[in-house]
Amino acid sequence: MPRMLFANMPVKDVTATRTFFAELGFEFNDVFSDENCVSMVISEQATVMFLSESRFKDFISDSITDTTQSREVLMCVSADSRDEVDSLVDSAIAAGGSPWMEPQDHGFMYGRAFRDLDRHVWEVMWMDQSAVAPDTAVAPDTAE
Repeated sequence: MPRMLFANMPVKDVTATRTFFAELGFEFNDVFSDENCVSMVISEQATVMFLSESRFKDFISDSITDTTQSREVLMCVSADSRDEVDSLVDSAIAAGGSPWMEPQDHGFMYGRAFRDLDRHVWEVMWMDQSAVAPDTAVAPDTAE
C-alpha cells in the first residue's frame, strides 16, 4: 500500500480558504471537513488539512509560524503543462492570493508560485518527464 500524506496547515478563516481553493479547481472531502477544518484532496494519497488556528494549536506545543515574516514549508503541486502552471497561478492571484518569487524556467521544468490567503507558499510545477533519464533519477531517501 502506498504511503499517504496529510499536510496540516493553520488558517485564519476556514470558509474563505475553502472558497479560495475551490476557485482553483480543487475538491474536498466533506467527511473530514467541518467548521474548524477543511480537507482538500490533492490525490488519492495526498490531502491538505486546513485547520482553524485554534484547532491547529490543539496539535502543537509551540507557536504557529508568522507567514508574513518567514516560511516553514513550501507546498508544491504538479501540473500537466506549462499552460496549466500559468493558469493555476493566475487563478490563485485573481482569487485573492499574491505572487511569490519569479517564475523558474529550466526548459524541461517550469514553475511559478503564489501565496494563499494566509500567505502560505504554493509552488506549481510542470516537468517534461521524457527529458529526465530514468537511470539518472535518485530517490530522495537514497540520495547521499
